Amino acid sequence: MNSRKTTPSRPPLAVIVKGWPRLSETFIAQELVALEAAGHSFEIWSLRHPTDIKRHPLHEKLSAAVHYLPEYLYQEPDRVWSARQQAQAMPGYQTAYRIWRQDLRRDPSRNRIRRFGQACVLAAEMPEQVLGLYAHFLHTPSSVARYAAIMRGLPWSFSAHAKDIWTSPEWELKEKLATATHGAAFGATCTGFGAKHLQALSDRTDRVDLIYHGLDLSRFPSPPQRRWRAPGDPLHLMSVGRLVEKKGFDRLIAALALLPSSLDWHWTHIGGGDLKDLLRGMAEDLGVVDRITWRGACDQPEVISAMRACDIFVLPSRIASDGDRDGLPNVLMEAASQRLPILSTAVSAIPEFIENGTHGVLSQDTPEALAEAILTLSRNPEQAARMAEAALVRLRHDFGMDPGIARLSERLKTMIRET
Repeated sequence: MNSRKTTPSRPPLAVIVKGWPRLSETFIAQELVALEAAGHSFEIWSLRHPTDIKRHPLHEKLSAAVHYLPEYLYQEPDRVWSARQQAQAMPGYQTAYRIWRQDLRRDPSRNRIRRFGQACVLAAEMPEQVLGLYAHFLHTPSSVARYAAIMRGLPWSFSAHAKDIWTSPEWELKEKLATATHGAAFGATCTGFGAKHLQALSDRTDRVDLIYHGLDLSRFPSPPQRRWRAPGDPLHLMSVGRLVEKKGFDRLIAALALLPSSLDWHWTHIGGGDLKDLLRGMAEDLGVVDRITWRGACDQPEVISAMRACDIFVLPSRIASDGDRDGLPNVLMEAASQRLPILSTAVSAIPEFIENGTHGVLSQDTPEALAEAILTLSRNPEQAARMAEAALVRLRHDFGMDPGIARLSERLKTMIRET
């Protein structure tokens, strides 16, 4: 078993995540640090090893031990085989095996096989003192948690976000939300849009809670007193997000190519992603590559510094071809925390934070609409400034972290008490 840290006593909760640590999932780190501060004791079980070179300051604040399950079963055959033998002696193994076989018939994939192998290792290696499991994301991590929980006779719960909701098959979501099929004791999700969808699939609407991640404003410097640009000044745009389809950066690049030559603009992108080469090639073909800076993955101080140096934050989210979409991206709240005007789209739960024309601009996700929105904001910096102030006020009043953590903490405590 690989551990990054050790703790003197074994905790009552096992937290299952896709990968640890991940820069693109700092909302998870923020939540876990806050749960530790609220008195929760737990260990992290990660399905994957880290791939990010840089780390977020939050990752260093967490004191929980981190264990890595076999990322691929063939890499640790002895560990997997030994764990399955131990799991087979558990009272819930046959039930877990039957449910997994039903799942496998509907989803005959290597990933589904790997989920069960990882669940056997988790069930075998979790300390005896564990009283419940909590998984981040409703797809693979929740499957591993569910199978392992059934084997051990423990309750499990989840936090759902975006892709895991919208790309999972309906049959699987329903079964993970039903008592009769060993579903979760409770689920949390970070948008009203997602909560309504999951509640409609559940056998009890109270099984799913809307719990906004919110933002821990103590982690961010006070917003700067900006020197707002004049209409004719150079325009510095920036975005933070993975270079994947649902972030819509292909349409933003196409929009930038439509801006008039009279507008002196520059766009900075922060983040990694699989579409990096494709999008750079697109920028070259459209003749705008010299006006773009690709910074790759950056840590929080670098992101904040970039936000303070630019004029407009752009997140052109859209629905991907496979149905994947954003929830309520934390990066929008981070931009608001720095009094930075926001241009985004009315996708998924983004309107739950940004009201169009009040806290920012929500454009359609076409290149033409995005270009028009950028041009309008560039010509009306006073309007942009008013919306940035309104977004900062909304963030402070309605999207702080503490209410959500208090609700999640109580749900986890109740789950453990009822074990």
